[in-house]
Amino acid sequence: MNWRSRLHFALDPALSIEIEDERYLGSKGHRAAAVLIAITDRPEPGVILTQRPTWLRSHAGQVAFPGGKVDDGDENNIAAALREAHEELNLPPAQVDIIGVADTYISGSGYSISPVVGVIPPDLPLQANPEEVEDWFEVPLAFLFDPANSIKKQAAWNGQQRSYYDIQWGKRRIWGVTAGIIANLVRRLA
Repeated sequence: MNWRSRLHFALDPALSIEIEDERYLGSKGHRAAAVLIAITDRPEPGVILTQRPTWLRSHAGQVAFPGGKVDDGDENNIAAALREAHEELNLPPAQVDIIGVADTYISGSGYSISPVVGVIPPDLPLQANPEEVEDWFEVPLAFLFDPANSIKKQAAWNGQQRSYYDIQWGKRRIWGVTAGIIANLVRRLA
């Protein structure tokens, strides 16, 4: 079974898995958000990630999937993820072949995040919108989906003990919500 078929099968909503997220941190009310897990269609596929600018008020400098809040004008979470990826990286929505939606991730910062999984052509001329993205890069899918590359850590946050995943890829640190979404997707593929 190829990687695309494996993902399609793993995202079947009838397949129940135990997910991990940050709902235990007790945030009240969650704003809807959506991210795009954009996988490049090449023999050795990769995943597009962004580096947020250091001057942003929230999640400054962090690595993230393209995405953000679901707006009132968005038809659904898929439309929101596609809109955000277009705004952040100039990724044309028509170039994304949607495979499915992974498990909703509840963040400690008050978001209910829908991870939309899609395949994009390789080598699209992506352009970072400097208002939202400092840089973008591609990480090999095989690296992200290898559980050995993800370390579970603990830290104090807002007076509580927080568990999170941490993935080091070159000089890039992928952690928190982004690494948690990846960890849940890896569990679906197991």
